[in-house]
Order: sequence, then C-alpha cells, then structure tokens
Amino acid sequence: MNVFDFDHTIYAGDSTKDFYMYCLRKRVSLARYWPVQAWAFLRYGVKVIDKTRCKEIFYRFFRGLRDTGGFVNDFWDAHIDRIKPFYMELKRADDLIISASPDFLLREACSRLGIAGLIASVVDPDTGQYMGVNCYGDEKVRRFREECPDSVIDTFYSDSLSDAPLAAIARISFIVRGDKLLPWEDFQ
Repeated sequence: MNVFDFDHTIYAGDSTKDFYMYCLRKRVSLARYWPVQAWAFLRYGVKVIDKTRCKEIFYRFFRGLRDTGGFVNDFWDAHIDRIKPFYMELKRADDLIISASPDFLLREACSRLGIAGLIASVVDPDTGQYMGVNCYGDEKVRRFREECPDSVIDTFYSDSLSDAPLAAIARISFIVRGDKLLPWEDFQ
C-alpha cells in the first residue's frame, strides 16, 4: 500500500487554507470570525491552547456557510486540477491518504480521484467541532494502526518532517518538494 499526506504532497497547496479563502470570497460575511480566529492563533503561538483547539476555533467559520457540502463540491470543481501530476502517475487502487485536514473536505477530493482510503481529522462540517484529536504526527500512526491493523506501508510520501512517525513505519519514504520526490533519509 502507498500512503500519502495530502496538502503540499499530492495537492499543490494547503486545501484547508484554500477552502477558507474560497469560502471567504464567496461569503465576505465570514470575516466576522477574524477576531476569534486571530485570538486562537495568538493563544496557540504562546502554547495556551493546543493545535486541535486552535483549529477548532478557526473552523467556526463553517457555521456561517449553512451549506458546507455545497461549498465543498464547488471548491473541488475549481481546485481538483491542483492534484500534482506525479500522483496520477503513481496512483494505485489501494492508496491511502492520511491528513490533518478535515475528513469531509478531503472525502470529496478522494471520491473524484477514485481513492477509497482516507484517514483525516474528523470535524463536524456545520460547527467546526472536532470528533477526536487533530490527525497529526504520532496520531497519524495511531489511526493507521487502528484502521488498518494488518496493513504494511510500502511507500510513504509527505512534504513535512512532522510525518516522521509514519515514515519510520514505512518500507520506503519520500519527501515531496514541489513535484520532486526526494529520499526521506536525505532530510534526517
């Protein structure tokens, strides 16, 4: 099985940030969440709150969408072409995406790409509330082992060294820089 991070790995950019900017352009009234979002980022920066709580506060803007599913569909209509060509060349039937991005946002992209396997942060699309913790770092390994207990990662791809726990359990790992695949061990 090949396992891929999503943002900056097979998707050229950060899908959550791009989704936020897309929604903001379509619904300028979402700017009303800026003060609470800025306060959350400040508190996260000085380690008063953790990453999961910071993102949960940021995701309050979902409440202003009223039709998150419609926004997600429209977003992917406009952004699915940002999937990197190298992924389409490597694509296999048993691919698995493991990402910190919200599951409901990536589920639509995976569906369009024919990817059945997805492990991501479980977030309520209407409220922004997490149903667990942010799928990041060691949590990705925990979730992988929970959901795929008998599986082996043949090859792992990520843009971030924060995914070192997943790279450590894969047979082969690559760091993705743009469209280049570089051996993980070159970054240790």
